[in-house]
Amino acid sequence: METELERLARERKERCSGRGWSWRVFGLSLLCVAVGAVSGELTRSEIPGWYAGLAKPSFNPPNWLFGPVWGTLYLLMGFSAGRAWDAARSRPEARSALRTFFVILLVNALWSLLFFGLHRPDLALIDIFAYVVLLVVWLRQLRVFDKMDYLFQLPHLAWVSFATVLNASIWWLNK
Repeated sequence: METELERLARERKERCSGRGWSWRVFGLSLLCVAVGAVSGELTRSEIPGWYAGLAKPSFNPPNWLFGPVWGTLYLLMGFSAGRAWDAARSRPEARSALRTFFVILLVNALWSLLFFGLHRPDLALIDIFAYVVLLVVWLRQLRVFDKMDYLFQLPHLAWVSFATVLNASIWWLNK
């Protein structure tokens, strides 16, 4: 059984060992970008036709902004998830965060299918509400074991919250 001092020393060594740039971080970042690329392909063909014909609120951002914002968020998601995976060997709370991340990624991909693929802003709105709830849960899980990863996901929460209002507005204006 390890003493408290040995445990603290081990945790400090883990924090300082550069675990932020592991192969898991790279792999999960790549996975997130791949999910974004598939979602982008679903979206791209619908922008000039169906999406262009929808009534949108005055605060709707220009179409070109979505790609760079989501690309950045996907990289940050992969970074935080990879670090959670690295920490999961010794921290049970990191395992929970990793599971939540995979559910978030699935819900994220489902939104594009619902909104752009099926042309169902109403169902996409339900999905994005679930996304926000899961994101808040993930933030709370990340905060327990790594403040930096928690902070990296605050822009994610801000953007998805904005996207929720945008989705709700588009649904309302086109129902």
